[in-house]
Amino acid sequence: MLSAAGFGLMAVFAKSAYDEGVSVPALLLVRFGLAAAVLLAIAASRGALRGLTVRAVLVGLAMGVFGYAVQASLYFSALQHLDASLVALVFYVYPVTVMLAAVAVGRERASARRVVALLVALGGIGLVLAGAASGQFDALGVVLALGAAATYTGYIVIGERVTAGIAPLALAALVCTGATGALLTVDSVRGLPDLGFSAAGWGWLVALVLISTVGSVLLFFAGLAKVGPSTAAILSILEPVVTVLSVAVLFGEVLTGTQWLGGLLVLGAVVLVQVPAGLLARVGLLAPARRETPVRVPA
Repeated sequence: MLSAAGFGLMAVFAKSAYDEGVSVPALLLVRFGLAAAVLLAIAASRGALRGLTVRAVLVGLAMGVFGYAVQASLYFSALQHLDASLVALVFYVYPVTVMLAAVAVGRERASARRVVALLVALGGIGLVLAGAASGQFDALGVVLALGAAATYTGYIVIGERVTAGIAPLALAALVCTGATGALLTVDSVRGLPDLGFSAAGWGWLVALVLISTVGSVLLFFAGLAKVGPSTAAILSILEPVVTVLSVAVLFGEVLTGTQWLGGLLVLGAVVLVQVPAGLLARVGLLAPARRETPVRVPA
Protein backbone atom coordinates (compact mmCIF):
# COMPACT_ATOMS: atom_id res chain seq x y z
CA MET A 1 0.00 0.00 0.00
CA LEU A 2 2.90 2.36 0.71
CA SER A 3 4.28 1.53 -2.73
CA ALA A 4 0.93 2.31 -4.37
CA ALA A 5 0.69 5.58 -2.43
CA GLY A 6 4.17 6.56 -3.59
CA PHE A 7 3.31 5.87 -7.22
CA GLY A 8 0.03 7.73 -6.73
CA LEU A 9 1.90 10.87 -5.65
CA MET A 10 3.98 10.86 -8.84
CA ALA A 11 1.52 13.09 -10.69
CA VAL A 12 1.57 15.60 -7.80
CA PHE A 13 5.36 15.85 -7.92
CA ALA A 14 5.35 16.12 -11.72
CA LYS A 15 2.67 18.85 -11.81
CA SER A 16 4.49 20.77 -9.09
CA ALA A 17 7.77 20.48 -11.01
CA TYR A 18 6.07 21.79 -14.17
CA ASP A 19 4.92 24.83 -12.20
CA GLU A 20 8.57 25.51 -11.38
CA GLY A 21 9.57 25.53 -15.05
CA VAL A 22 10.70 21.90 -15.37
CA SER A 23 10.11 20.50 -18.86
CA VAL A 24 9.01 16.94 -19.65
CA PRO A 25 12.40 16.00 -21.19
CA ALA A 26 14.22 17.38 -18.13
CA LEU A 27 11.90 15.54 -15.74
CA LEU A 28 12.36 12.24 -17.56
CA LEU A 29 16.14 12.53 -17.80
CA VAL A 30 16.59 13.46 -14.13
CA ARG A 31 14.06 10.88 -12.94
CA PHE A 32 15.61 7.91 -14.71
CA GLY A 33 19.22 9.10 -14.37
CA LEU A 34 19.05 9.54 -10.59
CA ALA A 35 16.91 6.42 -10.11
CA ALA A 36 19.36 4.34 -12.14
CA ALA A 37 22.30 5.58 -10.06
CA VAL A 38 20.55 4.85 -6.74
CA LEU A 39 19.18 1.46 -7.79
CA LEU A 40 22.50 0.34 -9.30
CA ALA A 41 24.27 1.26 -6.04
CA ILE A 42 21.71 -0.63 -3.93
CA ALA A 43 21.72 -3.64 -6.28
CA ALA A 44 25.53 -3.76 -6.25
CA SER A 45 25.70 -3.52 -2.45
CA ARG A 46 23.25 -6.41 -2.11
CA GLY A 47 25.01 -8.55 -4.72
CA ALA A 48 22.00 -8.50 -7.04
CA LEU A 49 24.18 -7.75 -10.08
CA ARG A 50 26.46 -10.73 -9.59
CA GLY A 51 26.07 -13.61 -11.99
CA LEU A 52 23.94 -11.70 -14.52
CA THR A 53 24.28 -13.13 -18.01
CA VAL A 54 24.85 -10.96 -21.06
CA ARG A 55 21.31 -11.85 -22.16
CA ALA A 56 19.85 -10.71 -18.85
CA VAL A 57 21.67 -7.37 -19.04
CA LEU A 58 20.58 -6.78 -22.65
CA VAL A 59 16.97 -7.74 -21.87
CA GLY A 60 16.82 -5.38 -18.88
CA LEU A 61 18.31 -2.50 -20.84
CA ALA A 62 15.98 -3.14 -23.79
CA MET A 63 12.95 -3.10 -21.48
CA GLY A 64 14.00 0.36 -20.39
CA VAL A 65 14.72 1.61 -23.92
CA PHE A 66 11.64 0.31 -25.72
CA GLY A 67 9.20 0.03 -22.82
CA TYR A 68 9.54 2.19 -19.75
CA ALA A 69 11.10 5.23 -21.46
CA VAL A 70 8.29 5.35 -24.02
CA GLN A 71 5.53 4.73 -21.46
CA ALA A 72 6.85 7.39 -19.09
CA SER A 73 7.25 9.92 -21.91
CA LEU A 74 3.62 9.45 -22.92
CA TYR A 75 2.35 9.55 -19.32
CA PHE A 76 4.19 12.71 -18.26
CA SER A 77 3.31 14.41 -21.55
CA ALA A 78 -0.36 13.61 -20.92
CA LEU A 79 -0.10 15.41 -17.56
CA GLN A 80 0.61 18.63 -19.47
CA HIS A 81 -2.70 18.37 -21.33
CA LEU A 82 -5.14 16.85 -18.82
CA ASP A 83 -5.87 16.99 -15.11
CA ALA A 84 -3.79 14.44 -13.22
CA SER A 85 -6.93 12.71 -11.96
CA LEU A 86 -8.12 12.06 -15.53
CA VAL A 87 -4.71 10.79 -16.62
CA ALA A 88 -4.55 8.45 -13.62
CA LEU A 89 -7.99 6.95 -14.26
CA VAL A 90 -7.48 6.55 -18.02
CA PHE A 91 -4.02 5.04 -17.52
CA TYR A 92 -5.23 2.64 -14.82
CA VAL A 93 -7.21 0.67 -17.37
CA TYR A 94 -3.93 -1.15 -18.09
CA PRO A 95 -4.52 -4.15 -15.75
CA VAL A 96 -7.60 -4.98 -17.81
CA THR A 97 -5.78 -4.51 -21.12
CA VAL A 98 -2.98 -6.73 -19.81
CA MET A 99 -5.58 -9.42 -19.19
CA LEU A 100 -7.00 -8.91 -22.69
CA ALA A 101 -3.54 -9.12 -24.26
CA ALA A 102 -2.70 -12.25 -22.27
CA VAL A 103 -5.89 -13.91 -23.56
CA ALA A 104 -5.15 -12.77 -27.13
CA VAL A 105 -1.69 -14.38 -27.16
CA GLY A 106 -2.96 -17.56 -25.51
CA ARG A 107 -1.27 -17.12 -22.14
CA GLU A 108 -4.59 -16.81 -20.28
CA ARG A 109 -7.95 -18.37 -21.05
CA ALA A 110 -11.03 -16.31 -21.74
CA SER A 111 -13.77 -16.36 -19.11
CA ALA A 112 -17.08 -14.67 -18.48
CA ARG A 113 -15.75 -12.54 -15.64
CA ARG A 114 -12.86 -11.29 -17.78
CA VAL A 115 -15.23 -10.27 -20.53
CA VAL A 116 -17.41 -8.52 -17.96
CA ALA A 117 -14.34 -6.80 -16.50
CA LEU A 118 -13.35 -5.53 -19.94
CA LEU A 119 -16.82 -4.17 -20.66
CA VAL A 120 -17.04 -2.53 -17.22
CA ALA A 121 -13.61 -0.92 -17.66
CA LEU A 122 -14.47 0.41 -21.11
CA GLY A 123 -17.75 1.78 -19.79
CA GLY A 124 -15.90 3.42 -16.91
CA ILE A 125 -13.36 5.07 -19.20
CA GLY A 126 -16.23 6.27 -21.39
CA LEU A 127 -17.89 7.93 -18.39
CA VAL A 128 -14.60 9.50 -17.24
CA LEU A 129 -14.05 11.03 -20.68
CA ALA A 130 -17.71 11.97 -21.14
CA GLY A 131 -17.57 13.88 -17.87
CA ALA A 132 -14.45 15.68 -19.08
CA ALA A 133 -16.17 16.73 -22.29
CA SER A 134 -18.14 19.34 -20.37
CA GLY A 135 -15.00 20.76 -18.77
CA GLN A 136 -11.31 20.23 -19.51
CA PHE A 137 -11.01 17.88 -22.46
CA ASP A 138 -7.91 17.63 -24.61
CA ALA A 139 -7.96 14.97 -27.31
CA LEU A 140 -4.16 14.85 -27.49
CA GLY A 141 -3.97 14.33 -23.73
CA VAL A 142 -6.41 11.42 -23.95
CA VAL A 143 -4.42 9.84 -26.78
CA LEU A 144 -1.19 10.22 -24.80
CA ALA A 145 -2.73 8.66 -21.66
CA LEU A 146 -4.18 5.75 -23.64
CA GLY A 147 -0.85 5.35 -25.43
CA ALA A 148 0.90 5.13 -22.06
CA ALA A 149 -1.54 2.40 -20.96
CA ALA A 150 -1.07 0.49 -24.24
CA THR A 151 2.73 0.74 -24.01
CA TYR A 152 2.71 -0.44 -20.40
CA THR A 153 0.50 -3.36 -21.43
CA GLY A 154 3.10 -4.49 -23.94
CA TYR A 155 5.87 -3.87 -21.42
CA ILE A 156 4.23 -6.20 -18.90
CA VAL A 157 3.09 -8.94 -21.29
CA ILE A 158 6.42 -9.14 -23.11
CA GLY A 159 8.51 -8.47 -20.03
CA GLU A 160 6.93 -11.24 -17.99
CA ARG A 161 8.13 -13.74 -20.59
CA VAL A 162 11.64 -12.44 -21.34
CA THR A 163 12.69 -11.38 -17.82
CA ALA A 164 12.05 -14.70 -16.07
CA GLY A 165 14.93 -15.56 -13.76
CA ILE A 166 16.29 -12.01 -13.43
CA ALA A 167 16.38 -10.73 -9.85
CA PRO A 168 13.77 -7.95 -9.45
CA LEU A 169 16.18 -5.42 -7.95
CA ALA A 170 18.73 -5.98 -10.72
CA LEU A 171 15.99 -5.75 -13.33
CA ALA A 172 14.70 -2.44 -11.93
CA ALA A 173 18.22 -0.99 -12.02
CA LEU A 174 18.81 -2.19 -15.59
CA VAL A 175 15.45 -0.89 -16.80
CA CYS A 176 16.12 2.59 -15.40
CA THR A 177 19.62 2.52 -16.89
CA GLY A 178 18.25 1.56 -20.30
CA ALA A 179 15.62 4.29 -20.11
CA THR A 180 18.32 6.84 -19.23
CA GLY A 181 20.39 5.76 -22.21
CA ALA A 182 17.40 6.05 -24.54
CA LEU A 183 16.55 9.53 -23.30
CA LEU A 184 20.17 10.70 -23.57
CA THR A 185 20.28 9.42 -27.15
CA VAL A 186 17.12 11.32 -28.08
CA ASP A 187 18.31 14.44 -26.25
CA SER A 188 21.65 14.35 -28.06
CA VAL A 189 19.72 14.77 -31.31
CA ARG A 190 17.15 17.38 -30.28
CA GLY A 191 19.35 19.09 -27.69
CA LEU A 192 19.82 18.46 -23.99
CA PRO A 193 16.99 19.86 -21.82
CA ASP A 194 17.57 22.93 -19.69
CA LEU A 195 18.37 21.90 -16.13
CA GLY A 196 18.76 25.44 -14.83
CA PHE A 197 15.41 25.60 -13.09
CA SER A 198 14.76 26.65 -9.50
CA ALA A 199 15.78 24.83 -6.35
CA ALA A 200 12.09 24.11 -5.76
CA GLY A 201 11.96 22.38 -9.15
CA TRP A 202 14.91 20.19 -8.17
CA GLY A 203 13.21 19.45 -4.87
CA TRP A 204 10.09 18.14 -6.60
CA LEU A 205 12.23 16.02 -8.93
CA VAL A 206 14.19 14.52 -6.03
CA ALA A 207 10.88 13.68 -4.32
CA LEU A 208 9.65 12.05 -7.52
CA VAL A 209 12.83 9.98 -7.76
CA LEU A 210 13.16 8.92 -4.13
CA ILE A 211 9.47 8.49 -3.25
CA SER A 212 7.66 7.68 -6.50
CA THR A 213 10.42 5.70 -8.22
CA VAL A 214 13.13 4.16 -6.02
CA GLY A 215 11.11 3.97 -2.82
CA SER A 216 7.95 2.70 -4.48
CA VAL A 217 9.81 0.04 -6.48
CA LEU A 218 11.66 -1.27 -3.42
CA LEU A 219 8.50 -1.23 -1.29
CA PHE A 220 6.59 -3.09 -4.00
CA PHE A 221 9.18 -5.87 -4.19
CA ALA A 222 9.31 -6.11 -0.38
CA GLY A 223 5.52 -6.37 -0.16
CA LEU A 224 5.36 -8.77 -3.09
CA ALA A 225 7.64 -11.18 -1.25
CA LYS A 226 5.29 -11.20 1.75
CA VAL A 227 1.78 -11.18 0.25
CA GLY A 228 2.24 -12.58 -3.26
CA PRO A 229 1.35 -11.16 -6.69
CA SER A 230 -2.45 -11.39 -6.45
CA THR A 231 -2.73 -9.44 -3.20
CA ALA A 232 -0.06 -6.96 -4.31
CA ALA A 233 -1.95 -6.32 -7.55
CA ILE A 234 -5.24 -5.79 -5.72
CA LEU A 235 -3.64 -3.38 -3.23
CA SER A 236 -2.17 -1.39 -6.11
CA ILE A 237 -5.70 -0.08 -6.68
CA LEU A 238 -4.80 2.51 -4.03
CA GLU A 239 -2.53 4.24 -6.58
CA PRO A 240 -5.16 6.12 -8.64
CA VAL A 241 -7.18 6.80 -5.49
CA VAL A 242 -4.18 8.61 -3.95
CA THR A 243 -3.67 10.55 -7.18
CA VAL A 244 -7.29 11.68 -7.41
CA LEU A 245 -7.52 12.71 -3.75
CA SER A 246 -4.13 14.42 -3.59
CA VAL A 247 -4.62 16.53 -6.72
CA ALA A 248 -8.08 17.49 -5.49
CA VAL A 249 -6.60 18.80 -2.24
CA LEU A 250 -3.48 20.45 -3.71
CA PHE A 251 -4.60 21.63 -7.14
CA GLY A 252 -8.36 21.85 -6.79
CA GLU A 253 -8.97 19.23 -9.48
CA VAL A 254 -12.50 17.98 -8.86
CA LEU A 255 -14.15 15.08 -10.65
CA THR A 256 -17.77 15.33 -11.72
CA GLY A 257 -20.32 12.81 -10.50
CA THR A 258 -20.14 11.06 -13.87
CA GLN A 259 -16.37 10.81 -13.62
CA TRP A 260 -16.52 9.44 -10.08
CA LEU A 261 -18.87 6.73 -11.31
CA GLY A 262 -16.59 5.98 -14.24
CA GLY A 263 -13.55 5.83 -11.97
CA LEU A 264 -15.29 3.42 -9.61
CA LEU A 265 -16.21 1.20 -12.57
CA VAL A 266 -12.57 1.14 -13.75
CA LEU A 267 -11.30 0.23 -10.27
CA GLY A 268 -14.07 -2.36 -9.88
CA ALA A 269 -13.03 -3.97 -13.16
CA VAL A 270 -9.42 -4.15 -11.96
CA VAL A 271 -10.51 -5.87 -8.74
CA LEU A 272 -12.64 -8.29 -10.75
CA VAL A 273 -9.63 -9.20 -12.88
CA GLN A 274 -7.16 -9.51 -10.01
CA VAL A 275 -9.14 -11.31 -7.30
CA PRO A 276 -8.52 -15.06 -7.57
CA ALA A 277 -11.50 -17.01 -8.91
CA GLY A 278 -11.51 -19.27 -5.86
CA LEU A 279 -12.09 -16.33 -3.53
CA LEU A 280 -14.96 -15.00 -5.65
CA ALA A 281 -16.54 -18.45 -5.65
CA ARG A 282 -16.28 -18.71 -1.85
CA VAL A 283 -18.11 -15.41 -1.36
CA GLY A 284 -20.78 -16.34 -3.89
CA LEU A 285 -19.76 -13.89 -6.65
CA LEU A 286 -18.59 -16.54 -9.09
CA ALA A 287 -19.59 -20.10 -9.76
CA PRO A 288 -16.84 -22.60 -8.86
CA ALA A 289 -14.69 -23.14 -11.91
CA ARG A 290 -11.26 -24.18 -13.02
CA ARG A 291 -8.50 -22.20 -11.34
CA GLU A 292 -7.46 -19.07 -13.23
CA THR A 293 -4.04 -17.49 -13.11
CA PRO A 294 -4.31 -13.86 -11.96
CA VAL A 295 -2.74 -11.23 -14.19
CA ARG A 296 0.47 -10.09 -12.58
CA VAL A 297 0.78 -6.32 -12.34
CA PRO A 298 4.35 -5.35 -11.44
CA ALA A 299 5.28 -1.87 -10.22
